[in-house]
Amino acid sequence: MRVFTVTIYSLIFYGFTLSSAFAQTDTTQRIEPGRRNSQGQQQKPYVILISADGFRYDFATKYNATFLQSMKKKGVSSPYMQPSFPSLTFPNHYTLVTGLYPSHHGLIGNSFQDPENKEWYSKSKKEAVTAGKWYGGTPLWVLAEQQQMVSASFYWAGSEADIKGLRPTYWYPYNEKISMDRRIATVVKWLKLPEEQRPHLITFYLPEVDNAGHDFGPDSKEVEDAVSVVDSAVRKLTEEVAKTGLPVNFIFVSDHGLTKVNNENPIKISEIPADTTKYTISGSGTMVEVFVKNKGDVNAVYDKLKHNAMGYKVYTKYNTPSYWHFSTNDDVFGRIADILLEPQCPEYFSDKKAKPGAHGYDPVKVKDMRAIFIAWGPAFKSSLKIRAFENVHIYPLIVRILGLNMSEEIDGRRSVLENTLNARVN
Repeated sequence: MRVFTVTIYSLIFYGFTLSSAFAQTDTTQRIEPGRRNSQGQQQKPYVILISADGFRYDFATKYNATFLQSMKKKGVSSPYMQPSFPSLTFPNHYTLVTGLYPSHHGLIGNSFQDPENKEWYSKSKKEAVTAGKWYGGTPLWVLAEQQQMVSASFYWAGSEADIKGLRPTYWYPYNEKISMDRRIATVVKWLKLPEEQRPHLITFYLPEVDNAGHDFGPDSKEVEDAVSVVDSAVRKLTEEVAKTGLPVNFIFVSDHGLTKVNNENPIKISEIPADTTKYTISGSGTMVEVFVKNKGDVNAVYDKLKHNAMGYKVYTKYNTPSYWHFSTNDDVFGRIADILLEPQCPEYFSDKKAKPGAHGYDPVKVKDMRAIFIAWGPAFKSSLKIRAFENVHIYPLIVRILGLNMSEEIDGRRSVLENTLNARVN
């Protein structure tokens, strides 16, 4: 028992503090004033969207997550869900709640530069994370609130920002202090509020698996323990919510998977050919970006970098793979760099020894990037296995269950997951 306690402690200490540099000590719930469900929205079902960061498609089986495995048998599941490129946390969490590829909603990385105004977005910069100007699309909670449906978020990329003038009715600044039991109890309390105040859409984020995976690698005892923590939490949440008697639907997903990288001998960024008179280099890990000062020099710089490339591929944003949706034609916000350097898994960019676990690689070519999808509740069919699908299709699924009207065109399609729903869903 002592060993297990130490392991869980290390998950909490290493995970929360290292993977979430912007974590705050503010544990106060925020409540936006004056929000109420309309009479029509009070009759709608409920959706809890749960994301376990870094929960690879095979972790439930690999680490015997008994509750999640039972839900796979009882509910709807797919062999995997394909993340969007790049397979990073913030881009994919925001894709899940907008139905847009990262290049279309603007969060193209966990950190990136806006070349036009020279500003930087980073998940470690609170002022950036909370600034609505970085976020395109219409997140699910914004769509719900626009249509007089109350929403809540216990952490999610974008939920702290004022997007189109709105945040969820109930939300928390990301912090490292609130226990799992308290978080679950808060969700249950939300669902016990009077009908006009009760959220019908709840997003719920779990960082444990990603935290352990980065620090110890995907095959570690720490990841096994983290999967157990998540499995137990989802079990308890489901059981406690069931006591309310409400028609609540659960969608359990992840943003991406995890893989073991060559952390002992990474590709040194400092050894990439540099010429500060012509271009600047930024980034690390699974992507290095090159910004060319004179756009007429792009091809020459590309040829130079490609000639010297070892262990990585070089692209201009004109010739990236089409399935990335990460090219000049996709670059709605003008934030994609002129040239991209992509290490070939398990290679990794770093000037020092890196952590053993990572993600961000091509989610089509690198199997370990695949995410998980399981859904259960009254809206869903029972014991249904479906084909793998892209994560942009989660958004229209939830919109359909909640009976909301979509306000703009998205990349996701309602038809892809329509067959997962019972005929009685309006």
